[in-house]
Amino acid sequence: MHRNPARRSIRWLALVIVVFGPAVATLAPRAVSAASSATRIDVSKAARELRVYSGGELSRTYRIALGGNPIPPKRRQGDRATPEGLYYISHKNPRSQFYLSLGISYPNRDDAERGLREGLITRAQRDAIARAIAARRAPPSNTALGGDIFVHGRGSASDWTWGCIALDDADMKELYDAIDVGTPITIRP
Repeated sequence: MHRNPARRSIRWLALVIVVFGPAVATLAPRAVSAASSATRIDVSKAARELRVYSGGELSRTYRIALGGNPIPPKRRQGDRATPEGLYYISHKNPRSQFYLSLGISYPNRDDAERGLREGLITRAQRDAIARAIAARRAPPSNTALGGDIFVHGRGSASDWTWGCIALDDADMKELYDAIDVGTPITIRP
C-alpha cells in the first residue's frame, strides 16, 4: 500500500494545530484595544484629557479639545461651553460631519432643573428631558439649554468646538469602535 506523503504532512499539521493551537495563540502578541469593554469615560476639561476605564482600571488616555469657551460649564444654547456633570453615551453617529461621533446625554436632569429655575425652559421641556434620561435616550436638543453635544473627531490641537469634545481622527476611530451606547461619561472642570 502506497501513501501520499503530502496528505500525511497535512494531517500531521492539522493535529499540531488542534493540540497546540490554543497554547500558541495565547503567546501571540495582541493589539490592546483602547477601551474594549469600557465601563466608563472620565473627561478632565482642565487637563484636556479623556480617560477610558475598563473594570476600574485606566485603559487609555486621549488628548482633547473643547468648546471655544472652555472654562465654564454649559448653561445655554450658543455659549460655546462644554457641559460638566454625569452623562452617558446616548447614541453613535457613523456619518458625522466631524468624522465619527458619540452623542452625550446633555442636558441631564440637573441641567434641566437649573434651566427651569432660571426660566430658560418650560416645565414641559424639563419633563421631556427627564423622560428621555429615564429611558436612556438622547434628550431633546431644541431648547434654550442647547444640545447635540458629542465626542467627535477632527482634531484636538486647540479649543474650537461649539461645546463638544474633539479628538484626533485616529483616536476617535479607536474610541468609537470601543465604546457602547449607555457608557457613563463624567465631565469635570
